[in-house]
Amino acid sequence: MTSQVSDAAKAGDKQRIVIFDTTMRDGEQAPGASMSLDEKLELAKILEEMGVDVIEAGFPIASNGDFDAVRRIAETVTESTICGLARAAPGDIERCAEAIRPAKRGRIHTFISTSPVHMKYKLQMEPDAVLEQVTRSVSLARNLCGDVEWSAEDATRTERDFLRRCVEAAIKAGATTINIPDTVGYSFPSEYGEVFRDLIENVPGADAVIFSAHCHNDLGLAVANSLAAVQGGARQIECAINGIGERAGNAALEEVVMALRVRGDRLAYDTGVDSRLITKASRYVSAITGFPVQFNKAIVGKNAFAHESGIHQDGMLKNAETYEIMRPEDVGQGATNLVMGKHSGRHAFREKLKGLGYELGQNALNDAFVRFKELADKKKDVYDDDIVALVDDALARAAERISITHLRVVAGTEGPQQADLTVTVDGAERSATATGDGPVDAVFNAIRKVAPHAAVLRLFQVHAVTEGTDAQAQVSVRLEDAGHIATGMAADTDTLVAAAKAYVNALNSLILRQEKTAPPTQIAS
Repeated sequence: MTSQVSDAAKAGDKQRIVIFDTTMRDGEQAPGASMSLDEKLELAKILEEMGVDVIEAGFPIASNGDFDAVRRIAETVTESTICGLARAAPGDIERCAEAIRPAKRGRIHTFISTSPVHMKYKLQMEPDAVLEQVTRSVSLARNLCGDVEWSAEDATRTERDFLRRCVEAAIKAGATTINIPDTVGYSFPSEYGEVFRDLIENVPGADAVIFSAHCHNDLGLAVANSLAAVQGGARQIECAINGIGERAGNAALEEVVMALRVRGDRLAYDTGVDSRLITKASRYVSAITGFPVQFNKAIVGKNAFAHESGIHQDGMLKNAETYEIMRPEDVGQGATNLVMGKHSGRHAFREKLKGLGYELGQNALNDAFVRFKELADKKKDVYDDDIVALVDDALARAAERISITHLRVVAGTEGPQQADLTVTVDGAERSATATGDGPVDAVFNAIRKVAPHAAVLRLFQVHAVTEGTDAQAQVSVRLEDAGHIATGMAADTDTLVAAAKAYVNALNSLILRQEKTAPPTQIAS
């Protein structure tokens, strides 16, 4: 097996950052994040398509399932290096070598703890014994595979002189990649970058290997530390899709890749990742692990390219660069989403209406915008269907002779239900109180009192426009009178208000149709 990644490092390709994905190994160690063999195979194909350089497919000694997954991925993937993890023990290393053997490009990743607290309490080994184990384990791995990565677990809490000695031993034994992990997310960017500078400058043979960063997010610094490592000389970053992993997780692959791309002015490095597939990978990992992506998650969150503030929306409509430092399509997020809500401005509302196929005059637009703001104050999210229902309702009311001014309904298990209604008929207010067999019947009876008519109700239908308990109810009412049929529709977060408006809309339409074939109808007083 050859190592394309290591060959690139030795050739002096210092502008290329190797992306090492550990979603299926460290990511799966997150409680509840287990993946099936088929799911891992599908994820591996996505990562390969993305152009991920190294895929850490699992920990072969951990279980037969992990071994099978690493082996199947090694048989399937041809473009990425397939890596397996192994402790510094012969059995682990040999099992790992067997699992990756089918790979076109394979890697053994072996590790041992080097910090005082780990050596004393976890390994119960003296530093000299650990140093000897580094040489033995790396030598064995190198005899079995041409590409060997060695990691100093808990490196950032390791005494610097001892870390130098361990790194030197690993290089002499044949390691091609040296990983300096911030295993417990303890380090700060400035000190983490300095660790790499120190090792590269002071360890013999450091110029012949790739140095790697593997950062955990316990203090929320995993991505910042990874980028600081690059500034310190690291040329591989180990990360996971959506940042999943032990405890608070790993550095998020999507954030690392896009930070390097967007801020190439400060970090002049590149990756081989096709960022347009990032969202696809994110959604797949979320689906198979059951871990939802937080709405405000950088790059892949639902709100990452969503704008609700009127000021922001106005800027976006004039030039997207005012509030977006990258394009949503560059990470597979589709288009920018101007979220309509109580903070949205008139400009964004007009553009949203145009996108929905409505071209309103100024007065109609003003009226619709006022009603939109009233709706936005009532419900948390205003969807496109909400806006369509709102505008259709407004257009239906444009020629109305009857309009609702006030409605109060008393409902419950003890009847009869009662409706107190005030309407404006041809500019004059009328009020009535009525009861009925249920609140809707009471509302309709009240309308018949304030606006007597002979029309018969032929249809009453209700459905929710969107999801949730704050969804708008859209009501359809059909009335028939003397062969004339009219349908009214209305939407409101209060179903009874929507029912009353729909009935009145239908009545207005019926009157309008009758007026076209006869003298203007007089509504009885």
